This record gives sequence, structure tokens and C-alpha cells, in this order.
Amino acid sequence: MLHEVADSPGELQPAELHARYLDALAAVVDNHGVEPVAERSGLDPEDLRSVLAGDDPGLTLEESASILAVPEDAPDGETIAAVARDDLLMGMTTAVLDVEAVESGVDGELEAREIQSKIEGRFPMTLREFALLSQYVNGAR
Repeated sequence: MLHEVADSPGELQPAELHARYLDALAAVVDNHGVEPVAERSGLDPEDLRSVLAGDDPGLTLEESASILAVPEDAPDGETIAAVARDDLLMGMTTAVLDVEAVESGVDGELEAREIQSKIEGRFPMTLREFALLSQYVNGAR
């Protein structure tokens, strides 16, 4: 799952964390094949080929979770995405951060309302945005 990709996500730069997430997705695609992952995840095979090539096709957290859900022993994609969002919320609670503090901590790349909506799952969050938020929140713990 995404929150398990790095032992200390707060010690990495957001781009490094994002690259690790992409590596985890690529490993699933590599192990299971582009077409089977496309069938099970509902994603475009071209996006999966991009992931395999080390490129960022701009996947959302939910799309990324659907890839991680492909192995037989993995939870479903909705659960993976929910756990990832919950990890952010728990990290904010532990670090005593509100969305305004997170907005400031990510240098205004995302607005406070946007952060709240994305963490709550009301708006889509890209994997890159998840990496940005995860890195900051875990670094503040």
C-alpha cells in the first residue's frame, strides 16, 4: 500500500517519494502484465506502459490504488485509497496540523480547502499531490 512504500516519507523530498510510488506501481504492472492490470484496474494500457517506462501519466490516488489492488492478496482499490487518505489525516492529528498549516507547509501549492477536499476524497488527488502532502505531514510528525 502507498503508506508502506517508504519507512520515513517525511525525510524524502516530494519528488523522491512520488518516484517511489511510481516504482511500486511499475512493479505491479511488471509482475502482472499491462493487459491484465488494465482489465482489473480499468485503466488505459498506455498509462500503464508509461508507468512501466518510469513516466508519470498523471494518475490519481484512486487510479494508483486500483493498480496496487491487482495482486490476489491485496485489498481492493477503494480500501487502499481510503487507508492512504486516513494515514494523512492521522498524521495531521499526530502533528497537530490543520489544513492551513499544511497549505503553508507545501508553500501554497494547494489551497487549504482543496487540501481538505482531497484528503476527504471529495475531489480527486493526483499521486504527485499525495506525495507532496504525505511528505510534508510525515515530516512534521
